Amino acid sequence: MPTPHPQPRRYRQVADELRHRIEAGAIPPGSLLPSEATLMAEFSVARGTVREALALLRSEGLVMTEVGRGTYARPIAPVRRVASERYRKELDQVRSGELGTSFTADQRIEWSAYGLDKAFREVPASRAQAELFAVEPGTMLLERHFVFRTHGEPQQMSISCLLLDMVAGTPVADPDNEPWPGGNTSQLYSLGPTITGIRERPRWRMPTADEVEALRIPGGVHVIVITRQTYVGDRVVEVAEIVRRADLVDLDYWIDLT
Repeated sequence: MPTPHPQPRRYRQVADELRHRIEAGAIPPGSLLPSEATLMAEFSVARGTVREALALLRSEGLVMTEVGRGTYARPIAPVRRVASERYRKELDQVRSGELGTSFTADQRIEWSAYGLDKAFREVPASRAQAELFAVEPGTMLLERHFVFRTHGEPQQMSISCLLLDMVAGTPVADPDNEPWPGGNTSQLYSLGPTITGIRERPRWRMPTADEVEALRIPGGVHVIVITRQTYVGDRVVEVAEIVRRADLVDLDYWIDLT
């Protein structure tokens, strides 16, 4: 006799139907979902079942709930393309004097639209930082904390570290010079070295509480964390950890094997 397949719990059936409506556009981004009472009547379920279904959709990042407004389909924010060739474009801009915006390489947005929160401090390299720089632990670094904004909306946060003996006493070490047109590429170019290579390692994870607050990340949304090493010859001169909402970025990498 065949073993009967267990039926999904009722709240999952409600969530599945609402998810289908959102993904099909029947509930457009930013639109309110039916009220709890309406959903209870439509699906013949208790209020607790409806709330479990909505909680599941919130955990998936599909809906958001605001006191006084209700639950609505999460609006679709513009996605930024992060491509490997952006550094080549930035270097070309720096050399030509046409400085752009380093953290998005998005030429559709004027530089004046960008802003950032910043904090600089001098720190000894941790064991992990020293390994990335290929220096001894305790080597002094300039550690720079940034939260980048476009039209006031947070887009990216990062911790960028430079070797202190390379930047101490230069304009690069002065936080008053941020935001610096051309960003990290332009800063290093101003010191003399020309970037010869960049290594990036992306990974996905759930955000920390600080990241949720700083980047206004809704429930269920992951972040992309990119660990970057910037090279001048064989020397690593900058190490950064860049954090962005995974739903707002499109990674596009081309690896040249010629």
